Formats: sequence, structure tokens, C-alpha cells
Amino acid sequence: MAAEASIDLPIAAARTDPEALIVVVGPTASGKTALAIRLAEELDGEVVSADSVQIYREFDIGSGKPTAEERARARHHLIDVQDPLDPIDAARFVEMADAVIADIRARGKRPIVCGGTYLWVRALLHGLAPSPGKNDDVRERHRTLVMEQGRTALHDRLREVDPASAERLHPNDVVRVSRALEVFELTGQSLRAQQETHGFLPERYRAHLFAIDCTPDDLTRRITARVDAWLEGGWLDEGTRLLQAGYGAARAMGSVGYRQIAMHLSGELPREELQPAIVRATRIFARRQRTWLNHAPVTRLDA
Repeated sequence: MAAEASIDLPIAAARTDPEALIVVVGPTASGKTALAIRLAEELDGEVVSADSVQIYREFDIGSGKPTAEERARARHHLIDVQDPLDPIDAARFVEMADAVIADIRARGKRPIVCGGTYLWVRALLHGLAPSPGKNDDVRERHRTLVMEQGRTALHDRLREVDPASAERLHPNDVVRVSRALEVFELTGQSLRAQQETHGFLPERYRAHLFAIDCTPDDLTRRITARVDAWLEGGWLDEGTRLLQAGYGAARAMGSVGYRQIAMHLSGELPREELQPAIVRATRIFARRQRTWLNHAPVTRLDA
């Protein structure tokens, strides 16, 4: 069941500061979508998704996309707009979100950003941290390593120096794995560390961030119930269709949940271990999200 977070504070902020961007964040399974839809209904608004899996077509169940009924209640943007084999980065997301937000405002509506991909949220509000340019020598070393030892060897090397990026990136996503490792080798900093030194005060938009706050135990219950419902609702069948369609190397296939589904379908993960593995990976992901929220200027809403 989705969290029923209070909407009083976001509505008050929206009405007292009509030019500010309302942003709904929070750990996975906390009820962000439900809150964003309720705000859209109250504020004559439209929802702008900041989710790096929902943006891809075909990845439906495991990304938690809003249902047809939910989309009928509030118009949603940046969902199902990207081909799974056409990866998108934070810079491109910002371009797309800027255009959508401008269009919503031009029509007299209120944009409500909602999502748990915090790199994208940060990039939208603050811009992207400066990063080093490409280094051909470093990239050639990475290509050689992949050719000689395989993709997992490059991914293992990234995990040693930047475990957060390694957890987020699938070993098959060689380009992004190489880039994350390249940044560390050139700067001595992980991608996350670079972003964390970039500051939190809004620069591109004046914004009010609202985070749904769940206790760890409550969040675990929500995660477990959601994983169970998705598996019962055909998630395995969806994963089979995606792999048969040639999306095994898609970036979204490396996301939490889909990665474990692919491992099961390839024979690496027994069926009886699938649900616990997804729950465990999702809890780890949620813990990282909560860590981000602890350092962000958000107003917390009780679930």
C-alpha cells in the first residue's frame, strides 16, 4: 500500500511561492507517486518523472510506473519516452525536463517533479559537477582489460574504488563503467564524491523538496509487499520478454530488481532465492537514498 503522506506543507509552499518547483523525493516504495498525484490534483499540476528506469519503454512492472488509472488522475511526463537500447544520462535528462517544465508552466499548470534518481534531481536543480574530459590512454587500458579478462574484470576494478557506482551500473554497461573508473583514476574521487562537493543550494530552479519519511521497518514491509505483488503480477514474464527482445544489455536491465530477474532467468539465481535477493538489493538501494536525504535540504513528511 502506498504511503499517505501529508500534503499540507507542499500545498502551503506551492501557494505561497508560486514560482518555486515542487519536488517529491524519498526512498523507493515510500509512496512518492501517490503523493505527487495528490498534489497534482490539488494544484492543477502535472508530474515530471525523475526516474532513470521509468523513462524507458517496456520496463514497466519492476520500475513501478504509475498505472493507467493513476495517469488518468494526473498527466505524467518523461515516462516511456526512451528506447531501452538508447541510454540516457543526467545531462540529457535535464534538457528534457527543462523543456517539459517550461511547457507545463506555459499552459498555466504547476510542474511537480517526482522521483528517486537523485543524481538527476540534483542535476536539474544545481547543474552537473564539472568532470574531467576523456583520456584516450585510460580508455584504451579499459578496452584492453575487457578484451583480455572480460567485462566483469572492469566492473570488479570499479567496485574496489567506487562501490556505489559499481552497485548502480551493470557489468555489461561497459561505457559507463569505464567512465566512472576513468573519473576516479583521473581525480582520485568517485562520481558521488564529486557531486557531493557540488553543493545543495538550488541554482537552476528555486525549489521546495519534500521527502516522505518512513521508518526502516515500515519501509522494509513496503518493499517486501511490493516485490511480492510484482512477482505475482508477471514480473518474471516481463523479464523473459525483455531478454527475448534483445534488451539484456540495456542499462535498465542492470537496475535493482531487473538485475536479479535476469540472473534467475540465466540460471544464476534459484527461484527460491529470487524474492529475498530483490528485497535485499532494494533495501540497500533505499539505504543509499536515505543517506542522500540526510544531507539534502528537504522537508520531511510523515508517511
